[in-house]
Amino acid sequence: MTKIKNIAAALALFLVASQSMAAGGSAKLEPSEIDLDNVSTLQRGARNYMNYCSCCHSAQYVRFSTIGKMHELSEEQLIDNLMFNAEKTFETIQSAMPAEEAQRWFGQAPPDLSLMARARGADYVYNFLKGFYVSPDSPTGVDNVVLAGTSMPHVLWELQGYQAANFSRHENDDGSVTMEFEGFEPLTAGSMDAEDYDEFVRDTTNFLAFIAEPIRQDRRRLGVWVIMFLIFFFLLATQLKKQIWKDVK
Repeated sequence: MTKIKNIAAALALFLVASQSMAAGGSAKLEPSEIDLDNVSTLQRGARNYMNYCSCCHSAQYVRFSTIGKMHELSEEQLIDNLMFNAEKTFETIQSAMPAEEAQRWFGQAPPDLSLMARARGADYVYNFLKGFYVSPDSPTGVDNVVLAGTSMPHVLWELQGYQAANFSRHENDDGSVTMEFEGFEPLTAGSMDAEDYDEFVRDTTNFLAFIAEPIRQDRRRLGVWVIMFLIFFFLLATQLKKQIWKDVK
């Protein structure tokens, strides 16, 4: 019963986050170009997530043991590099921030990210992490071109730096006004250049895409063998039918 309640609560939180995202910005999404077969980028993405995301966001449907198995990490490597607030590898990724405090600070608890990349798509996550810009009207001082009005602060500002967003004003036939995103203008430099930050975000997105469906690549590889078997079985059955019915007119 407790498990059902936890799942229901997670779905409710996810729906709230999804509704907020639907009201987001109009920026065109760039392709994330992730590679779920690249173990190195998955390992870097896991490091990025635990260092920068897990303080606020949980991934309560993902066990550390699953990450270790799929990312070719030993138990010792998991404990030393990823398990900051867990003791056993069978534990799931939990946020270090109390939900009550998050509600008070941000207006709502940060959503669980276990299924975010699957629900919204890897391109959405990739562009969201790159889409923060300075906004004096926002309580956090920043907004996002992908999710307008986001309550999330720009936690990666030290890496990316700050940037301004340029919008063009368009009046529609019905009298309404649409603001279309044109591009970014750098304001302050971060510790990473644009290329390194893109790689950082892509690695993180790759990891989020992995935890959203850990067996995705195995399922695809198995699917190829299943299709090959079905083709072989069809050809065999066709030839067998011809052999059995060859004397029947």
